[in-house]
Amino acid sequence: MTEHAPPADDQPAGGVRVRFAPSPSGDLHVGNIRTALYDWAFARHTGGTFVLRIEDTDRSRVTTEYIASALDTLRWLGLEWDEGPEVGGPYGPYLQSERMDIYREWVQRLLADGHAYYCYCTTEELAARREAARAGGGPSGYDGHCRVLTAEQVRAYQAEGRMPVVRFRMPEGSTTFTDLVRGEVTFDHQHVPDFVLARADSSPLYTLAVAVDDVLMKITHVVRGEDLLSSTPRQIAVYRAMGVPEERFPVFAHLPYVLGKDGQRLSKRNGVVSANWYRQEGFLPEAIDNYLALLGWSPGDNREEFTLEEMAAEFDLARVNKNAAQFDVRKLESINGDKIRALDPADFVSRIIPFLQRAHVIGDPPSDAEVALVTAAAPLIQTRISRLTEAVGMLVFLFAGAGFEVDAQDAAKVLTPDAAPVLRAAEAALAEAEPWTAEVIEAALFAALVEPAGLGLKPRVAFAPVRVAVTGHRVSPPLYQSIELLGRERTLARLAEAAKAAG
Repeated sequence: MTEHAPPADDQPAGGVRVRFAPSPSGDLHVGNIRTALYDWAFARHTGGTFVLRIEDTDRSRVTTEYIASALDTLRWLGLEWDEGPEVGGPYGPYLQSERMDIYREWVQRLLADGHAYYCYCTTEELAARREAARAGGGPSGYDGHCRVLTAEQVRAYQAEGRMPVVRFRMPEGSTTFTDLVRGEVTFDHQHVPDFVLARADSSPLYTLAVAVDDVLMKITHVVRGEDLLSSTPRQIAVYRAMGVPEERFPVFAHLPYVLGKDGQRLSKRNGVVSANWYRQEGFLPEAIDNYLALLGWSPGDNREEFTLEEMAAEFDLARVNKNAAQFDVRKLESINGDKIRALDPADFVSRIIPFLQRAHVIGDPPSDAEVALVTAAAPLIQTRISRLTEAVGMLVFLFAGAGFEVDAQDAAKVLTPDAAPVLRAAEAALAEAEPWTAEVIEAALFAALVEPAGLGLKPRVAFAPVRVAVTGHRVSPPLYQSIELLGRERTLARLAEAAKAAG
């Protein structure tokens, strides 16, 4: 161990410590959420600590607003952290932008120990040498030009006003480690060229900051995406240069890629990647957690639906599949529908109210009468929707008042001249219905429209125009209960208006 090794009080205190370390330059990606979910479940399963660390050294991309959004999304999903922003902990600060002095100190230590060096190469020089290497069939990584500079060369570069970056001196040999998902992995260092630790303005790059933070925050396991697998030998090299004993290196587990429907890595090009988009589209956090958990892991008993708590109780990194998983929004929607149907009725009401407010169907805040009507109507639709957003289209007819509109396409198909006598007969029958209950309404309409003493129509022919006239759509909540909730006055008015329009 060198004189600059981590101090003795940084020895692991025991127990699993796993971190989720996003760099939120926008809404969190569903792939990020899958990683956070596995991190959280692993910590909970082992009785360990789930640490949230924000990698925000590039403040031009990672803004305060994006960080706040990321924290809100994680909390909405139920992925509460034990240490991190707004929670605190013994190894903070947990925003990398507040740890810059720590990184600068480690850069100086690595320079002093000979593990790093100043590199004066310009971007143009690097590009030219890479191109020449490719043309000659050689490796195109950094060629070590500044590894050994004479004092005269350094003075000449400085006289030109060049501001150097700091590069890590990658040792010869290879790095082998055991990945909990992929097994034993080896990287030959001839394919891992010297890499930049700090920019010319002294700001750290990812490989320095992540290694320093994982050591100082006593992280025991790094569970992250496969895209970061190639950075692992660099991090391990930095651990060694910091003087960290091998037994204190974090254990790595690299998760499989999440693919789009075209078989390529999920991106904006081949699918919706924003977790907040699914939130706005009426997907439940329980459904998102459940579905993302299945993208690389399962409880092992062919069960596809479970709660966060059930996942935590059974989660095991040994059961994470190394093969890529394909994101299927239809499967997510199916699970979402199941989760909606399983909600307690009062919980379901509380979930759909914000969507009704956002669509200006009810007030914000809603009146007591509006809440009562939503509560009464909710059981009619809970088993019929797969997204909370669908509650708007299903229930708007109850609140539309004078602004009620019939869907033009449905009207063209159903409210034809042949429908006019049906609508008038329905209006007359309901005018006399007493009491105003779904049972009485059903009996009155059957007597007037279906039974031989009435119009003698088939139910499909009889009730389709009534449904469109009353609710505005061919697909709606159950007709008789809908009419009961709408009330006699508005129902009769809509039937009369539709009959008039039909001819």
